[in-house]
Amino acid sequence: MRTTVTLDADTEALVRRLMVERGVSFKRALNQAIRAGADSRGRRRKAEAITRVHEMGAPRVDLDRALGFAGALEGDEIVRKLQVDK
Repeated sequence: MRTTVTLDADTEALVRRLMVERGVSFKRALNQAIRAGADSRGRRRKAEAITRVHEMGAPRVDLDRALGFAGALEGDEIVRKLQVDK
């Protein structure tokens, strides 16, 4: 199919770079670029997540009973607030 397309300067430079790298015509480089873009649509790789690990030492509180500990702290805070409000 023949058509007229107006390319921005940066996209023209990309196609011309492909021409040189691959040793192909402008038409072939443009078609390859369009196919590569259309084929990869929706299949872009997500950046790999990196989780940094830090040594925090031995736990100061038995973490198996963390919920009970949190409840005790909350209870202490409620008692403190009630005493301050008197």
